[in-house]
Parts: sequence; structure tokens; C-alpha cells
Amino acid sequence: MQQSPPPSSPREDGASLGELFAVDAMRERLQGIADWFGAQMLTIDVALQGVVLLAALAPAALFGPQLKKLITREIAARVPEGGLRRAAGALAVLATPIALFVILQLAAAAFRILGRPGALIDAGLSLLTAWIVIRLVTLVIRSPLWSRVAFYVAWPIAALDAFGVLDEALRQLEAFAVPIGMDAKGIPINYSAFDFLRTVIVFGALFWIASLVNRLMKSRLAAVDELTASFKALLFKILDVLTPIVALLIALQVVGFPFATLAVFGGAVGLGIGLGLQRTVSNFFAGFTLIADKSIKPGDVIEIGGTFGWVTEMTARYVSVRTRDGTEHLVPNDKFLENGVVNWSHTDRSVRIHAKFSVAYATQDLRAVKKLAEEVALATERVLKTPPPVCNLIEFGDSAIDFDLRFWINDPATGLSNVKSAVMLNLWDAFREHGVEIPYPHLDIRLLRASAASGLKEA
Repeated sequence: MQQSPPPSSPREDGASLGELFAVDAMRERLQGIADWFGAQMLTIDVALQGVVLLAALAPAALFGPQLKKLITREIAARVPEGGLRRAAGALAVLATPIALFVILQLAAAAFRILGRPGALIDAGLSLLTAWIVIRLVTLVIRSPLWSRVAFYVAWPIAALDAFGVLDEALRQLEAFAVPIGMDAKGIPINYSAFDFLRTVIVFGALFWIASLVNRLMKSRLAAVDELTASFKALLFKILDVLTPIVALLIALQVVGFPFATLAVFGGAVGLGIGLGLQRTVSNFFAGFTLIADKSIKPGDVIEIGGTFGWVTEMTARYVSVRTRDGTEHLVPNDKFLENGVVNWSHTDRSVRIHAKFSVAYATQDLRAVKKLAEEVALATERVLKTPPPVCNLIEFGDSAIDFDLRFWINDPATGLSNVKSAVMLNLWDAFREHGVEIPYPHLDIRLLRASAASGLKEA
């Protein structure tokens, strides 16, 4: 029979847990932090700087409104409209923080003259400066995207710099790197997290500048009357594609990215485009094809897949078709190449419309009916006089004589059904006035007696 081991003493269990969780090391670390906090923060100099920071709020609140009135009256009212006016208005809004910034600068200068430490005031100045810059950016640009970019980039950098850990954070970002290839001498090339962060920041700034240049060039091209609408749409599409690519290439060049290493990823990128982005690339090149061959262009009246409307915009992925109901149909570019499209105004905006009607067999003068229908169509608004309306007798139907009235319009974007309805209403009034009867189908039902019906069965 085996004997169970003796139970361990509480002292031994406590020692095991202490070794497992490194209680002694944690206790020493916390004690070191407490000692540092007591030596560095709980001092007369730090308390004096805190009092100065709090006391600076009073004069800032007093002089801020006065500075705001001065900026509004002397600067904002005299600068022209646009970015300068928005910048002056932003300075007026931030008058109180600017006054606080000036007061803290004077306090920091006084501490330096007296030879007293002013690290806490310098940290407050750094955070206040970052906040003022962020607010200026958001008030001048008025873009939610760039407001978030400014907040999540400028504010963390200012906070790290204020507490003196910015250099250490940058070193950690540079240490976190991944190998992306080797140079001509066989030396490994690494791409660090700091390089990626710099690329994002530079690309964001360049992309914003490229967007401004893109809008400026589009406005200038739109004002050139010598360029056709399809050629303008082609130029706009090229600008939309090139501007972000150029911004990205310049950003990579600024941060010193080794472009030679991109050849390694060429096959993978090509495979990704071939598999995952096949439809997107198809729509992209289909858009260029539509504009290059001028099959459709902005302003054309088209019909595709049962949708009738006019083209309002042609982008890299889709064509926007606005219907008479006011809805926007975003049709992918490749649909026009695969399914075809009815372009009512491809080479000529003139469109022929058919209005069919019937008259009774009791009508005596069919030529007079033909002439009357043509005169009615010619007198209707939007119907062209050249070529003139034509009314043809189509066939002798089961219960009526069928006619087809054909007329032309040159504004299909205004609608087809409405002008056809106007012609038919005028035709109804003219027929009522001239006594022309429009028949309706008759159904004759004959009832046979039972004897006759049985006789038919026997026959």
C-alpha cells in the first residue's frame, strides 16, 4: 500500500505562487514607479507649474473674446471670400485657446529666465498647440475625413512628444520591420512600421493636393466648348485614375521605398487582379471602350434592360441613367457591351413615335381620317413639321380598320409617352368633332335548342 505524500505547508504553497506570478519583481517595479512619481511629480516645481496652468485660464477667458472681436473686425471682414475668409473665421473661433497659448508661452519664458524647470508647462503647450492645429484644419477644410486624419495623427504625436516618449516610440516603430527583398549588393531591405506610417501621412497629404488639382482641371476642361461631351468624360475618367496613382508613387519616392522589390510581387498582384478583381477590371476597361467608341455619352437618351432614361454620368465602374421617375439606375459598364443598348440619340436626336388607332367599318371616307390624323399630330406641341407626320392604313381587322400614325420629335429626354398621350387626346377630340366612330370589339353568342344540338351530334 502506497503512502500519500505529506501535505505541503502553507509557506511552501505561497512561495510557489510567488515564483509563478513573479510577485517580488512586480512589487519592486511598482515601488520604483511610486518612487519616481514621488520624486518627479510631487515636488514644489511641479506644483508651481500646475498652479500656473490653472491660473492661465482666467486671463485667457478674459482676453479671448476681445481677441475674437479684433480678428472678426480687422481681419475676417477685409480678406476675400474663400480659404482666407474661412481661415480668418477659424482664428476668431479659436481666439480663447490662442490667448491661452500666448499666456503659456510667456509663462514658459519666465520659468526659463528664472532658471526653474518648466517641463509640465512645455507639455501643456505641446498638447494645446496640437489641439489648435487640429481645430484649424477641421474648420478650414470642413471635411470629416481629413478631420479624423488630423485628430488620429497630430494628437497622438503631440501627446507622445509632450511626455518625452516620442523618440522611443519612433525607435520601436523602426525596430518592427519586415524584409521585402535584397538590394544589388545582397543587403536585406526592410520595411518598418515607421516607414509605413510615413507613407500613409505623405500619401494622405499628396492625395488631398491631387484631389484639389483634379477638381481644378475638371472645372477648366468643362468650360472648354470645343471639346465634345464624350471626350470630356474620357479625360475626367483618366484624371480620376491617374491622380491617386501619381500621389502614391510620389509618396513612395519621398519615403525612399525600393521600387525594385515590387517586381517580386508582380505575379501575385496580377493573379489577384485576374481572380478577385476580374469584374472590376472588366467594368473599368469597358468604361474606356464606351467613351472611346462614342456609343453613349452624357446627355444621350438610352434604353437598356427595360430602363429608359438619359445618361447623367459615366464613371470608371458604372453609367448613371436617370429615368423620368427621378430614379438613378447605376448600370455596370460591361452590361452595355454584353447586352447592347438602344441609344435614341446616338447620331441624331430625332425619334419617330407610333400612335395606333382604329375606326369603325361604317366610316365612309378613310382618306379624310388619314388626313385628319396627320393634321392633329402636326398641331401638337413638340411634334416636328419636318419630316411631317404620316398616317398609314395597316389592315382591316376583325371589328375595325386599323391605322398607324407616325410622327417625329427631337427631344426624347423630355419623354415619349407624354407626347404620344397628347397626340392621342387631340385625336380623340377631333374624331368626336367630325363624327368618326372608334369601335370596340363585339362578341356574338348564339344559343341552340337541345334538339338542334343533338342533331348536330348525330350528324
